Amino acid sequence: MNSQYKLIARNLSKQFKRPDNTQLNVINDISLHVSEKEIVSIIGPSGCGKSTLFNMISGIESQNTGIIRINGKIEKNRQGMFGYMFQDPLLFPWRTVLENVMVGYEIKNVKKETARKNTYRLLKEFGLSEYSGFYPHAISGGMKQKTALLRTVAFNSSLLLLDEPFGSLDAITRSALHLYLLNLWKKLKLTILFTTHDIREAIFLSDRIYVLSKKPTHIIRCLDVDLPRPRKILDFTSPVFVRLEKKLIGLLKLV
Repeated sequence: MNSQYKLIARNLSKQFKRPDNTQLNVINDISLHVSEKEIVSIIGPSGCGKSTLFNMISGIESQNTGIIRINGKIEKNRQGMFGYMFQDPLLFPWRTVLENVMVGYEIKNVKKETARKNTYRLLKEFGLSEYSGFYPHAISGGMKQKTALLRTVAFNSSLLLLDEPFGSLDAITRSALHLYLLNLWKKLKLTILFTTHDIREAIFLSDRIYVLSKKPTHIIRCLDVDLPRPRKILDFTSPVFVRLEKKLIGLLKLV
């Protein structure tokens, strides 16, 4: 076993019981891994079970079969071991930007004054300190997602699960958030597992991409992304990028 694997999932399966007591097989024998400081994306058709897979990995839902290792150790009770971010930023409207990010530290029982200092340092390092006193209604969608990202980092600055976090944003804002996330990842040495419907987003961000089938969901391919880092917006037009995009489009047409 590679000691550098931050996360390993082996032979995960999940069934749900229908109202008529028959079984709906959603996840079928999925195995994947994420190495230390790697960004790995999961892409597949709508409704294939990406969020269910994430919920199993995070411990929100239990798997019917399979094991999950974190830092080489089998972990059955995984809640709280990941920073988990959804598509909706889910900010508290009665809290400022600073207070929303502080939630990540507060959940870990960091003392309030220490949490405030850590939060302000994080906001300053990643360009949000001037918005620290703003409430969510007063900031843009992109700023809300940046705040949610920093809250996720505050909760767990090592291993993040990002479930289509930029899916609701316009193309220009989404591109800016891609660069913002990559800056976070590089400076904080994060390990990230990321789901998306967007082929170009997956290529631009990732070291590797797992392609999922329709339900019952299984992995049909894992592709290495050969683009050099640091990534640049101009990479979208490079021959390597275009070749990977065509390959992924072809794979998704088969599912």
